Amino acid sequence: MAKSLEEFLAGSENEEEGAGAVGGVGAAQDFIRHSHEALRQALQKPLSDARRKCNVLLRQAIKAFEREDLAKAGKLALEASSADPSCGQAYHLLALTLERLGALSKAVAMYQKAFELDPKDSDLYLNLGLAAWKLKLFDGAERCFKLYIDMKPDNPSGYNNLAAVLRDKGRFEDAIELLQAAICKMPEAAILWNTVGTVIGERGDFEQAQTFYQEAIRLNPKFGRAYHNVGYALTHTGHLNEAISYFERAMPFLEVEHDRFEAEHALSFCLIGTGQLERGWKLYEVRNHPRFRTATLFAARAPRWQGEDIAGKTLLVLGEQGLGDEIMFASLVPDMLERTGPQGRVLLACERRLVPLFSRSFPAAICGPHAGRSHNAKVLRGAPWAAGKLEPDVVTPAASPLQWLRPHVESFGIGRAYLKPDPARVAHWRERLAALPGEGAVAGLCWRSMLITTQRAKYYSPLEAWAQAFGGTGLRIVNLQYGDCARDIAEARERYGLTIHAFDDIDLKNNLDDAAALSVACDLVVTAPTAAGALAAATGAETWFVLAGRGWVEMGLDHYPWYANTRAFKPQAFGDWRNVMAHLNRALKERSTARAVA
Repeated sequence: MAKSLEEFLAGSENEEEGAGAVGGVGAAQDFIRHSHEALRQALQKPLSDARRKCNVLLRQAIKAFEREDLAKAGKLALEASSADPSCGQAYHLLALTLERLGALSKAVAMYQKAFELDPKDSDLYLNLGLAAWKLKLFDGAERCFKLYIDMKPDNPSGYNNLAAVLRDKGRFEDAIELLQAAICKMPEAAILWNTVGTVIGERGDFEQAQTFYQEAIRLNPKFGRAYHNVGYALTHTGHLNEAISYFERAMPFLEVEHDRFEAEHALSFCLIGTGQLERGWKLYEVRNHPRFRTATLFAARAPRWQGEDIAGKTLLVLGEQGLGDEIMFASLVPDMLERTGPQGRVLLACERRLVPLFSRSFPAAICGPHAGRSHNAKVLRGAPWAAGKLEPDVVTPAASPLQWLRPHVESFGIGRAYLKPDPARVAHWRERLAALPGEGAVAGLCWRSMLITTQRAKYYSPLEAWAQAFGGTGLRIVNLQYGDCARDIAEARERYGLTIHAFDDIDLKNNLDDAAALSVACDLVVTAPTAAGALAAATGAETWFVLAGRGWVEMGLDHYPWYANTRAFKPQAFGDWRNVMAHLNRALKERSTARAVA
C-alpha cells in the first residue's frame, strides 16, 4: 500500500474531457452509512472530551450533508476536525463536501489529511479516485480504484469506476474485459451493465450501447443514470424527441446534484436541437452553475444581465467555452449594441486572437482580451481592463442573451455575415489562390479539430473519407486546418491522391484575422464542426459543415441559422462517413457543374 497521497496521484494530467454518458460512482453513501454506525458504536465507549465534541458536530454535519445543505455540512465538518484533529472521518466528510461544492483542490488536501489518519479506510480510496478523475489525473484515479478493488473485491463500484477511467484513457478493450469479469461475478449489478454501455458508446456504437443501458434499467427500474445514458445514445442516433423523454424520465431518480446538472444540460441540447428554444435556452443556463462539471467561473463584480432594459448602460460580454463558440455567440453582438443604444456601451471580452477581427467587425463595441486561469479543474475568466471608466453596469456570459434575443428559431432570420476581415488581405489571398495550378473552384478544407481526444475522435471523419468526398470534383483544395497538420497533408497526397495546397506564410492558429481573409477568398469552405468552420461562416463565406450526426446547433434545420450561407451534411446513422461523404461528393460535383455552366 502506498505511503502517501502523492503516490496515488503521481502521473501527468490528462487534457481529455469526461464522457457524455454518466457512469462513475462514489462511496459517499457508504461512508455516511459507515459513519453512522461508527458514531453509534462510539456511544458505548469511553471518549475524550475532544472526541465527544467532535462526534456531536460530525453527527450534525452528516445530517446536513444528507439533506444537501452543503455549506452547513462543510462548516460543521470543519468545526469537528478542529475539535479533534485526529478524527479522519471529519476530514473525509469535509473533503466530500468541498468536492460537491466544486472546490476540488481543497477537497484533495482534506483527503490527504484523512489518508494520513486512516489509510485503511476503503471508502476513502473510492472518493479520492473520483476527485482525481474529475481533476483529470487519470493515472492516480486508476491506482485508487485498483486499491479499492483489492480491499472490496465484492463491491461493483471499484470495477465500475476503474473501467470508466480506462474508457476515458482510450483503453476500451481493457475496460470491456474488466467489466465482463465483474459481471460474471456480480450479474445483478446494474451499474456494471450501464458502464459497458458507456464504453461501447464512446467507441461510436450508440445502437449497441442502448442494449446494455436497457439491461441496467431492467435490473434497476429506478436507475436514473441509465435513463440518462439511453437519452445520450438516442441523441447521437438522431432521435432527439425520444431522447427528451428519457432525460425527463431520468430526473426523478437522479439524487445527486451533479447528475441532475448533466441531465439538464443534455436535455437542453435536445430541446434546442428540435427547435424548442425557450425551454432549451432556460435549461442551457445550467452550464453557468458553479458546481456544473465544465462551468466557466466568471470574475465580475457587476450583476448579471437578466434581460431587462439596458439602454444607456455599460454591458460587459464575456466570451465563453471554446474559440468556435465565442465566434458563433458573437452573432448576438449587433443585437446587444442595439439594446444598449447610442448612450450605452458594449464591452466585448474575447479570446486574445479574436481582438483585431472583432474590433473591426464591431466598431461600436470596445473589444479587449479576456484573462483566465484554471481553478479547481474549471476555467476562471474575467476582463481586468473593464474597470475605472469602463466599469460595467451589468455583465453576461456570451450565450446567455440567447434567451431574450433568440427565443424562437425564426428569431435568427436568414443569418448574416457579421465578421469583417481586412479587405486588403482578402484581395491578397484571392490573388494567391488564382495562381494555384488548375482551373477549378477553390475549396478551403478543415477536416478535424486541433484537439482530438478519446471522446472527441468519433465526431471527425478519417482522411480517407475526405478523399472520397472530393474525388472527381475538379476542385482545388486549400488548407484551413490549424495546428500541425503537415503529416495529414502528406498522407492525403501519398495514400489517397488528395492534394491539399498549404501556404507556409500564414499562421492559421494564431492569426485569425488573416485566416478569416483566406476563408472569404475561397469559393467554398468545407469543414468539420471546428472553430475554423465557425470563422469562415461568420464572415459570410459559403460554408458546408460535415457532421457525424444530428446536433443542436442546426436546430433541426439543414443549415446553421447563426450564419448567412451554410449547409449541414449529416449521415442517416451516426458516424456513417461513407454515407455522408457520398452525399457531399454529389453536392460538390453539382456545384462544380453549375459553376462551369455559369
